[in-house]
Amino acid sequence: MGTKGTAGAKGSAGAKSGSGVSRRGLLIGAAATAVGTAVLAREKLERAWWRLPGVDKPRTPGAVDYARAEWIAASPANWRQADRPADYPIDRVVIHVTQGSYRGAVKVFQDPGHQAAAHYVVRKDGHVAQMIRELDVAFHAGNRSYNERSVGIEHEGFVDRPQDFTAAMYASSARLTAEICGRYGIPVDREHIVGHVEVPGTDHTDPGKHWDWDRYLKLVRAADAHPPAA
Repeated sequence: MGTKGTAGAKGSAGAKSGSGVSRRGLLIGAAATAVGTAVLAREKLERAWWRLPGVDKPRTPGAVDYARAEWIAASPANWRQADRPADYPIDRVVIHVTQGSYRGAVKVFQDPGHQAAAHYVVRKDGHVAQMIRELDVAFHAGNRSYNERSVGIEHEGFVDRPQDFTAAMYASSARLTAEICGRYGIPVDREHIVGHVEVPGTDHTDPGKHWDWDRYLKLVRAADAHPPAA
């Protein structure tokens, strides 16, 4: 009787199931799973809370990602609010040519009817305007996946006029691209720094045959190796 009673006491306290897993173990495992699920849910909520109706993610008006840039806001109709790289990893830089003047590009990017804009515009003299924050998705590539994963840089000029691509423009754009690549860990190569013409599904030809890719990548690598002082 005593032996059976002892065994019975053990059984009521923590008898093992037929699979060899104790009831306590099952409860601990279930609790751990619940905690893990809660953590994931909380992280997802932290990233998505600002998308709720009537809630905006905190922004600083006029803030730029590139210290040398002038902030000129594009129309909100030409980009989509996001939280990159938390929601979309950034692994591309797309090079564009405006097929027009710097002033013309800025004007159309401020036009809500244009339905397109790039993050940056580089002028012939090297001046840089930032029109969309890098954390947001600009409508610049004509491909949703590329829009979500890339930063777009426009360059003043025409694809059939090599004289438009000045030394000042190349140097300034290369510094900008080097900083973007450094910020997101993007390799400095032709797989990750591409022309608009190389985006799948696009009907654009920029930056065209006169854009000197070898020269540009050398400048980007040099700027990447010698970043400006903080």
